[in-house]
Amino acid sequence: MRPSTILEIPRQEQDWMLAELRHARRGCVLTLHVLLLCAAGRTPTEIAAVLFCSRTSVYRIVHAYHPQWREVCCEQPLPTRGGLTPSVRRSLLALLTKAPAVYGWCRTRWSCAALAAQLQLQRGIVVSTSTMRRWLHALGWVWKRAQLVARDDDPQRVEKLARIRHTLETLGTRAVLLFADELDIHLLPKVGYQWMPKSETVKLVTPGQNQKHYLAGALELQSGRLVHCTSPRKTNNLFRALLAHLEWLYPQAQFTKIYVVVDNYGIHKAKAVVRWLGAHPRFELLFLPTYCPKANPIERAFGDVHDQCTRNHQRKSLAELVGDVEQYFWTNGPWHYHLSQLYYTPAVTAAVEHLSHEQQLQQAA
Repeated sequence: MRPSTILEIPRQEQDWMLAELRHARRGCVLTLHVLLLCAAGRTPTEIAAVLFCSRTSVYRIVHAYHPQWREVCCEQPLPTRGGLTPSVRRSLLALLTKAPAVYGWCRTRWSCAALAAQLQLQRGIVVSTSTMRRWLHALGWVWKRAQLVARDDDPQRVEKLARIRHTLETLGTRAVLLFADELDIHLLPKVGYQWMPKSETVKLVTPGQNQKHYLAGALELQSGRLVHCTSPRKTNNLFRALLAHLEWLYPQAQFTKIYVVVDNYGIHKAKAVVRWLGAHPRFELLFLPTYCPKANPIERAFGDVHDQCTRNHQRKSLAELVGDVEQYFWTNGPWHYHLSQLYYTPAVTAAVEHLSHEQQLQQAA
């Protein structure tokens, strides 16, 4: 028979009750409850379940207890445990916005334990790691992987983006603009997330000595057409092979001007490339700002290739992996991508309008 004291309380109301209980604990109330239950022979697990606290809090209180505890407690009350008050919230946010090294910690990231220890040093507030984690979630902070981004500090950034956008918007019927870049293909698989049984981990065998192959591609933004060529070495020969391939695909009878947008990698500025461009005046290179991969739409296509072909792959042969990448390009597409919002910021838009005005003046002259 079900006991009459068991209540069906909605979960939301239980959460409110628990928050009120934790907010009401001040001074020695929780400490006294823990010490009395320990004296009664209760285990940390039982105490944590009954008092709705963490086992870490139980161990901390027990380790802090000593025979003279009552005298010390009377002279100096235990640190406050008043919950995430506005004052505590401001202090915690101030900590989170600075690196731990600023406060003398030999670490690069804040952990719940480090935040709790620093908060105790600064405010005398003692909280467990589980409480600190709950506070961080209440502040809207989550524990997740950081993202690597390139340094974007080119002093000519606006001018270069404006030149590319202006060229694209003023293309004639016999001109084409393509975004080009190189893709590194490694036999060592890129590790990523995938579904697997909860108690198992998918293991990817490393190839021992990594093998590499390279692909150069060019994306025509208007049609979504993507052409490519491959090479075992990433040199200017690979880039010149791509240019020669573009010369064949876009014959002079139909296209009198071919613009190729590239980054500032050395192979794009090699002397052999400069000589090749001198012998083929139809081609003109437009350079992206330094450390600005988001401005190149072909990076999105290369990202798709990594997700579909190279991440967590189990190929034993580099030739098979390269075949997978090429097959992906042949069977997919067109690659309809839009320019990044970087090209449409107010500064870039103003620079584009200035270029258009200058072009009109030149035509009028």
